[in-house]
Amino acid sequence: MSSIKTITDSEFDVELEKATKPVLAYFWASWCGPCRLVSPSVEWAADEYGDRLNVLKLEVDPNPEAVKKCQVEGVPALRLFQNGQLIASHEGAITKQGLTSFLDTHL
Repeated sequence: MSSIKTITDSEFDVELEKATKPVLAYFWASWCGPCRLVSPSVEWAADEYGDRLNVLKLEVDPNPEAVKKCQVEGVPALRLFQNGQLIASHEGAITKQGLTSFLDTHL
């Protein structure tokens, strides 16, 4: 079972505010080929880092407010928040090793 929580614009701020640990927001699109490559790594990270990280998944097209707020210009995109503040971001495809390095640097 994946520990990724799929959310919408209306839930985004609430999820960040109530989080007691860092939050990784994963922005994706159904039409995005690289997203299909990155999704398994994000699911792995949600399971592997679940004790110290919340992972949120937002589809970009139906959630323009969160996309705008996080300044997402391309997908896949990752935004890492701590205490409601953006601390790191990545856009474009990322390998599992790259994702591990990204998370380990900031957690």
